[in-house]
Amino acid sequence: MDEIKDAILADHLDAVGGLAVPESYRAVLVRKDEQDMFEGLATKDKDPRTSLHVEEVPTPELGPGEAIVAVMASSVNYNTVWTSIFEPVSTFGFLARYGKVSDLTRKHDLPYHVVGSDLSGVVLRVGPGVNKWKPGDEVVAHCLSVELEDPAGHDDTMMDPQQRIWGFETNFGGLAELALVKSNQLMPKPAHLTWEEAAVPGLVNSTAYRQLVSHNGANMKQGDVVLIWGASGGLGSYATQMALNGGAIPVCVVSSPEKADIVRSMGAQLVIDRSAEGYQFWKDEHTQDPKEWQRLGAKIRELTGGDDSDIVFEHPGRETFGASVYVARRGGTIVTCASTSGYLHQYDNRYLWMNLKRIIGSHFANYREAWEANRLIDRGLIHPTLSKTYAMNDVGQAACDVHRNLHQGKVGVLTLAPEEGLGVKDVAKRERHLTAINRFRDI
Repeated sequence: MDEIKDAILADHLDAVGGLAVPESYRAVLVRKDEQDMFEGLATKDKDPRTSLHVEEVPTPELGPGEAIVAVMASSVNYNTVWTSIFEPVSTFGFLARYGKVSDLTRKHDLPYHVVGSDLSGVVLRVGPGVNKWKPGDEVVAHCLSVELEDPAGHDDTMMDPQQRIWGFETNFGGLAELALVKSNQLMPKPAHLTWEEAAVPGLVNSTAYRQLVSHNGANMKQGDVVLIWGASGGLGSYATQMALNGGAIPVCVVSSPEKADIVRSMGAQLVIDRSAEGYQFWKDEHTQDPKEWQRLGAKIRELTGGDDSDIVFEHPGRETFGASVYVARRGGTIVTCASTSGYLHQYDNRYLWMNLKRIIGSHFANYREAWEANRLIDRGLIHPTLSKTYAMNDVGQAACDVHRNLHQGKVGVLTLAPEEGLGVKDVAKRERHLTAINRFRDI
């Protein structure tokens, strides 16, 4: 592994294809025999630091249409938290089902799960049938793993019945020194970014793109008022940038004055600090308070000069969903994913059906959407929101911080890269965008 790392750091990428693939590598994983370790504990008390391990694992066999990538950096997404606390279900069920699909997929069903749904790195090997990529290519990966053997997936690969999220519903994810991906997950690494900067946007940037911009999501247009929950976070920070970049009017909901300052630094002008406003959408565990929905709606109209939200960018889920349905304008759209505060949503359907509103479910992105989202990063129109970078040995702490909402934007993880700041190839391009890059790194 050291030989591969040294070649990449020395920029001898043409030599990478001639290096031997290691028989094993270090990876962040959870263990099947520990999947019941948090039984009986409340979600908030489940600690990823006790379930995530860094261990040496065998290198998987490379199959047709696949690539092995030497991973320089990765990141922690909320799906890594879910895997680490075995909620809402243990991901070993996903691996077992995937292992039954074919002889090729059987290798995913193991007593351990290598996690991680983002990476930046260098292609080390490609399998038969891979023509677009070659060893030595600098890449990032999006996390849609799809078989493409069903006609349902050929208009929109997210509709493929065999679509899975790599590193969450498949094995050999990106929080490791090596990763196994399908070749159609690969995209060019933006040359002006460091390894850790390039690693963090993939999942959340693509998710925000489909959810907000794509015709498969809210199909945002110029002038739309977009209510963005958690606007300074890993997903919301990209939605905020896309709204601003696309000529929309973001109304950014945050939970502290510090987070309000973050979204203002991005260029947002209309900000709602939930802590200052004191919204309590639930009277108790079972009862919501419509008067609080009304108060939120009045605040939005106050900020916008009388306009309701054309689009509500929803991802907290249970805690906010009733309010989201209420505050969308007549004919407006609530587009939802994730549900980090709970999956069982409750809302008053009168405000949906009688006002002709729409709820759209959105989940990650297809290859075209992910490619377009990565192109925005490459063009310097959207910037990575990287607030902190951890060593791979500290990934348990990184996941714990995300679980407890102690982070801003995204957190990166160095894998083969020995330190931050490496991997920039286009210095002139970086200089053109450096002010914005640093601003978004300072969140």
